[in-house]
Amino acid sequence: MHRLRRIAAYGLCRDDTGRVLLVRASSRSQHPGRWFLPGGGVEHGEHPADTAVREIEEETGLRVAVERVREVVTDVDVLPDALRHQDRLVFDCLVIGGTLRNEPGGSTDHAEWVAPERLAALPLMPYVARVLGLPGSQLGRSNGLEHSAGVGAHGDHAAVPERFQRFAAYGLVTDPDGRVLLTLIAEGFPGAGRWHLPGGGTDFGEDAADGLRREVVEETGQQARITDLLTVSHRRHNTAFGPEGVPIDWHGVRVVFRAVVDHPTPARVIEARGGSTAEAVWLAPGRALGLPLTEVAHEMIASHLR
Repeated sequence: MHRLRRIAAYGLCRDDTGRVLLVRASSRSQHPGRWFLPGGGVEHGEHPADTAVREIEEETGLRVAVERVREVVTDVDVLPDALRHQDRLVFDCLVIGGTLRNEPGGSTDHAEWVAPERLAALPLMPYVARVLGLPGSQLGRSNGLEHSAGVGAHGDHAAVPERFQRFAAYGLVTDPDGRVLLTLIAEGFPGAGRWHLPGGGTDFGEDAADGLRREVVEETGQQARITDLLTVSHRRHNTAFGPEGVPIDWHGVRVVFRAVVDHPTPARVIEARGGSTAEAVWLAPGRALGLPLTEVAHEMIASHLR
């Protein structure tokens, strides 16, 4: 059975009375009659926040502004011939204009402001129930870089550029003394010789927070406790090189969590030799800013100091 991956972005919009903006899946969708937050798949090279704005207007007619990333939810759909892992980014959004309307003929056929007391009676998608305070998400496990068009990681590589999307989780990790945890990118990997936040790509079926905790153990030997979701960013490399030196058009989407190691030990790399991490270290934030850092590491540490 094929394993597919998809990154999607949605908006959680509330009005002055506490009603939630929802859309209902049409009969032509994979989940007819179920209720979703408005949103959809992240296009190649698109920032997830822009996806949420675009999809909300397409599905509801309303224009919104994104306030912050609220949550990331992972689930796995069982399709007729595949398992599909979805990383769903949910943003808090504010409606700034437009008129509520329906768009017949698409994957959704109805948009509505739903009062809180009605939510429990609706057939909500599991990720919607979770975001609104109810349980819901299925998890499995696997690995690797997945093709953005739905080809599994173990497919044949063509000799021409391909397009890939990769979802990753990183952490601004500190200890009780205020030190930050950093990892050195090994030779042969993008950004080699620069210091980075611990983290990396999530496995198939793996929740983003679980993926970060696993990566922190593998790269630094620490047990991290996640406290908050800080931000989401993206980066596109259209001349990158993937497995076996094959050129790819690569689009990475990454979430950054805030995390704490309550009982730190000397940082050490424990993943298998040949991995992407050459060294790990605890440093005071001010000292860390004097190192050659990746862009996201510098931004997060500087923001932490401010």
